[in-house]
Amino acid sequence: MNALKRALYLEGAVWAVTGLALSIDPRLILERLFDQPTVDPAWTRIVGIQAFGLALLMVLVAHRIEDLWWWSWAFALVTVGIASLALLNAAFGLPPGQPALFWWLFSTVSVVSALGLLAGIYVSSRENPLP
Repeated sequence: MNALKRALYLEGAVWAVTGLALSIDPRLILERLFDQPTVDPAWTRIVGIQAFGLALLMVLVAHRIEDLWWWSWAFALVTVGIASLALLNAAFGLPPGQPALFWWLFSTVSVVSALGLLAGIYVSSRENPLP
């Protein structure tokens, strides 16, 4: 259970920091720091708020991991989906001339997070199987 708990805390921290940064100043993060094309700041802030909310839910599940470990499948589904999308976009979806650093960094962090969650879920299912 400890591996899953650590994965949830770590991923929750990453999403919380990312969500706060996108909510506070999306142009600084996306346009100036990663040289990404202009996006409507309202939509980016909405995504930031949702990321922060997801982080809070991860922490809640991590606090009650003994009883709720299987809820982590919801986070794993989201993380695997985001990792797949980010990786495919980095590899095949960028327009010519658009910087790829942001997408490769995002896909790498997402893949590592997904693997951590899935490994933690596997270990937790062996320690505490569902009835």
